[in-house]
Amino acid sequence: MFSSVLSASIQGMEICPIQVEADLSDGLPSFSMVGYVSSQVKEAQERVRTAMKNTGLSLPPKRITVNLAPADIRKEGAGYDLPIAAAILSAAGRIPCESLQGILIIGEVSLSGKCNPVIGVLPVVRKARELGCHTCILPFENLQEGSMVPDIRVIGVRSLAQMRDVLLGKQKGERGKFHGDITKRQRYSADFREVQGQEGAKRAAEIAASGFHNLLLIGAPGTGKSMVAKRVPGIMPFLSEAESLEVSQIYSIAGLLSEEFL
Repeated sequence: MFSSVLSASIQGMEICPIQVEADLSDGLPSFSMVGYVSSQVKEAQERVRTAMKNTGLSLPPKRITVNLAPADIRKEGAGYDLPIAAAILSAAGRIPCESLQGILIIGEVSLSGKCNPVIGVLPVVRKARELGCHTCILPFENLQEGSMVPDIRVIGVRSLAQMRDVLLGKQKGERGKFHGDITKRQRYSADFREVQGQEGAKRAAEIAASGFHNLLLIGAPGTGKSMVAKRVPGIMPFLSEAESLEVSQIYSIAGLLSEEFL
């Protein structure tokens, strides 16, 4: 039986949708993965197999083939564990294929079946909303980050078994709700008003900040280049919600989105 689950791949600053396809057929029991996958992704077959066994979801003695499409995009990272497990369970008839429609899944699983957090959740959820998905399932530790994106239901799961129960409708799962202010303006200790003189440099900084231009400061040491540059963020225009999400997306991909902000 064939099944497909939507996931995503981080390619630099871009998010590419990935279809995780699974097929179970008769033959000698085996587990193979194709689709231009890295060694990190290939290791998912052992993680998923052991995690399913330890949560009472043992794989059937079938020939299992998992394909990550499109095949011309290299897949890296451990975020495909959850969608691979969901695709296999669906192909085995343990999860209805209909329950996977309009859902994007991302996450890593440990050998015990526990879900581990991954990086880049914020841009992945934004991509899921752009693709018209109504729900995104991800590890519970990433729930607050994923909840920063409005107009899409985000569900955090703590284990592989909980993900199965959510897809079967036995649980509603833990839904996130972002309580912070994504457009909150940071306070800077360095104030632009403290700059005395340097009228040309101040005027250039004001034009660059208001017009979103680049600024190059050249001069001898001690003339005030760093002093002016450190105070430019204090006169920058406020970011809109979309712009704040765009900046936060960079931090999310780099794994630097702080817990204090969330």
